[in-house]
Amino acid sequence: METVFSNALLPSRLPLPTQTLKPNLLSSFTSITTTTTTSPTLPQLKQLHAYFLRNALDRSLLLKLALSSSVDYALSVFFSSPTLPTHTHTLLSNQFLKQISRCAAPDKAFLVYAHMRTDGVAVEEFSLPPLLKALARVSAFWEGREVHGFAVRMGLESDAFIQTGLVGFYAACGQISDARMVFDRMRHRDAVAWSVMMDGYSNSGLHDDVLRLFEEMMCSEVEEPDEVILATVLSACSRSRNLDSGKVIHSYISKRNFALDSHLQSALITMYANCGSMDQANRLFDKISPKSLVTSTAMVSGYSKLGKLKAARAIFDQMHEKDLVAWSAMIAGYAESDHPNEALKLFKEMQVSGIRPDQVTMLSVISACAHLGALEQAKWIHIFIDKNGFSDILSVSNALIDMYAKCGSLDGACHVFDNMSRRNVISWTSMITALAMHGNGESALGRFEQMKRVEGVEPNGVTFVGVLYACSHAKLVDKGRQIFASMTKEYNITPKQEHYGCMVDLLGRANLLNEAVKLIETMPFEPNVVVWGSLLGACRVYGNIELGELAARRLLEIDPNHDGAYVLLSNIYAKANRWGDVGEVRKLMKNKGITKERGCSWIELNGEIHEFAMGDQTHSRADDIYQKLDEIARELKSVGYAPNIGSVLVDLEEEEKKEAILLHGEKLAVAFGLLNVGKGSHIQIVKNLRICEDCHSFMKWVSKVFDSEIVVRDRTRFHRYRDGECSCKDFW
Repeated sequence: METVFSNALLPSRLPLPTQTLKPNLLSSFTSITTTTTTSPTLPQLKQLHAYFLRNALDRSLLLKLALSSSVDYALSVFFSSPTLPTHTHTLLSNQFLKQISRCAAPDKAFLVYAHMRTDGVAVEEFSLPPLLKALARVSAFWEGREVHGFAVRMGLESDAFIQTGLVGFYAACGQISDARMVFDRMRHRDAVAWSVMMDGYSNSGLHDDVLRLFEEMMCSEVEEPDEVILATVLSACSRSRNLDSGKVIHSYISKRNFALDSHLQSALITMYANCGSMDQANRLFDKISPKSLVTSTAMVSGYSKLGKLKAARAIFDQMHEKDLVAWSAMIAGYAESDHPNEALKLFKEMQVSGIRPDQVTMLSVISACAHLGALEQAKWIHIFIDKNGFSDILSVSNALIDMYAKCGSLDGACHVFDNMSRRNVISWTSMITALAMHGNGESALGRFEQMKRVEGVEPNGVTFVGVLYACSHAKLVDKGRQIFASMTKEYNITPKQEHYGCMVDLLGRANLLNEAVKLIETMPFEPNVVVWGSLLGACRVYGNIELGELAARRLLEIDPNHDGAYVLLSNIYAKANRWGDVGEVRKLMKNKGITKERGCSWIELNGEIHEFAMGDQTHSRADDIYQKLDEIARELKSVGYAPNIGSVLVDLEEEEKKEAILLHGEKLAVAFGLLNVGKGSHIQIVKNLRICEDCHSFMKWVSKVFDSEIVVRDRTRFHRYRDGECSCKDFW
């Protein structure tokens, strides 16, 4: 070892430490680990190592310094340490295990343990807790099992600290029943042990078990819960939306006069906010001064989940310092509340602020981009993900498949799927749903068979929703019946409301309305809004007034304020020219304060989103757009296009209907697209409602006359228009 660190190998610009430099050198390097985030360089470590060897100094400080810079170098120092007295060697090893359990590579702790066993260094009760902590951090299940076996063989299993370490280890590895088994065997459980077990349940999503264990702790009357335990229990109440239990915990905290530190305050505010009790959350929040980052973020999240984005943004803007969690909460609020533009805008502001996103942030951003349907934005997000190391995260790749599919690029979705190094059932389900959304029913079924037969991946309930959706939009009635039956026969999956809804939609689209009604009557539970809505939609398409009235009545019994039920029923009456009934339905809507959802269409141009509503005059180029639309209409009429005035669901004169139907948002969007990109181009439009029959026909004619590819994503699927034909084959 002396030759490794000879004078010849040391940097010439740094003199060898001498005895006179010892105090300064040690204090300088000690400060590195205690007062700054700077780590010594490898050449500096080698110098220091040589100095420690020459002066026979305690190596524990050297190991600590080495860990802050290079774990592998620290291990080489540890493994090459000269033989020490047994007690001293064990003490040094235990200190090193403790240090390595906190470093960036905790998995290396097992190498230290193995070295101790090989070299005959005593592994004692103080060695195992930090080792188990390190293994828990990396979920090293089999290594931890070996350590557990060693503890049993050495008679150390009954040590309370080791048992607590085992509980935390098994919980971190997802083996919650093993964790509970160790916990139940403990003779004495202190507050830390209870806390570790509750935290294990919480991280496994078993929030009801957290509450039950807390009740057990309170009944035992052996240990009083501390602030950490109370915060964990409140978190469980928050995640399970259990407001009643949360109030009980709050009452307990108040009666026992616990000091409300920022952690406990945040847990209370988060609980009330997540449970929708924003008034109580506000009262607690107003009492805090100054407002902590954690509590402010909880309020942002709570208001966002209630859709109160202005209140959430007001708190967000008042925060002097914003961390990653705060930015992510506000971005998620926008993304989940149908404000995708704001989510993407805020994400760009976050980048300017210098905050690096994590996978949670990226999932919200991908969701916003998918909702917006903006392909250029989607491509930019994908590039960002690749450059910043998120592409290997499975959940991110799965979300990218969905994003590309919803942005109209089936090729992009396939490219992501085909290049994934590993796939799970969510990956396959996302790909199947993407194909279904684009009308590729046969391809979706092909992927379904490949998933099962070739890859051996078991489908779940969500997979079957995607497959049945594919059958529904491709008119594959017999295949749909077969797959629906296979859920219980082959996979022991009990169909839920959404599966029955898909089957009713499948039968309804195929004009098998009586069979759809019989299926509804045989359901093992009461049909929900989706089921009756699917039937009502089919009745609108095929003009079945009697059955449509029944479906609307049943739907409104479940949800009296469902605007879609009134609108669809009104449409059925309008198609039958029963304008008196249309008026009655609209009068009823007005009296109840129910308004129809406003139709909007979006088109992306040069990275900017342009929005159009029916008869929209707000665009800066409105005059040019309407002039272009008139030009398009004239050209289409000259080759045979005739407006389908049956799509106008208000009682107007024929000419008025022809004028009104030309003002739909998607027609304005396609006119704007042709105004900017011209013939022979690709135009992509997103619509928040179902495209009407006339707009569907209009787009087919435009694609032929103007030699363009037009993609329209409406509420239910994609329509790809080429050469006067649509990918849906006029079945949607």
